[in-house]
Amino acid sequence: MPEPIIAAEHLTKEVADATGTLTILHDISFALQPRESVAIVGASGSGKSTLLSILAGLDVPSRGQVWLDGTALFEIDEDARAAVRARKLGFVFQSFQLLGNLNALENVMLPLELLGRRDARERATEMLGRVGLSSRLGHYPRLLSGGEQQRVALARAFVVRPAVLLADEPTGSLDFATGATVMELMFEMNREAGTTLVLVTHDAGIAARCQRQLHIEAGRLARDGSTAEVPFAPAPVRSDTA
Repeated sequence: MPEPIIAAEHLTKEVADATGTLTILHDISFALQPRESVAIVGASGSGKSTLLSILAGLDVPSRGQVWLDGTALFEIDEDARAAVRARKLGFVFQSFQLLGNLNALENVMLPLELLGRRDARERATEMLGRVGLSSRLGHYPRLLSGGEQQRVALARAFVVRPAVLLADEPTGSLDFATGATVMELMFEMNREAGTTLVLVTHDAGIAARCQRQLHIEAGRLARDGSTAEVPFAPAPVRSDTA
């Protein structure tokens, strides 16, 4: 078996509140293999998004360690973690997180430019075409529908060819039909790229498409189960819808 692309060991997250210490995550450990698809599921407030943030090195655990492709994230400083994220991770968020002063092409070019890639414009243009937005390159986020914004976010996440894609409720801001189209595209692109997918979701149907489900209950890893990925036929992607 190959080395894990992500290994979490004894992750605990505590914060202080008016009543004392609140424990958000309790001693969570697991490992994820390259190309694996994993859904993190659980009730609101169970600690799913906090766990995802710690896996990315965006949040720091009170105790424990995360190895990302062999790098211990919390043995290095924030600047070094940011450099690892830029090379290894792609992100898709519920709220899209596009920069409003940049058009679609510029939003997708940005991570490549931060890596010093000279072919940033060419690769970003190609990726936006892949998500069906060739006619929207010069459009700013305010001129795009929610589905189009999320497809720009997908293009931005995949353009760096990340080892791991982290997605936090990526359809939470979309209507059902648009969300379904976006998820079809995400799974299709993820399989083409061969990345590891870590997906936080409340949607049981989306979670069932992943190979594993990590069930978080009150900050604890209650169950780590495998599922058979549900086959699907990717929906056609149009530049003027979703």
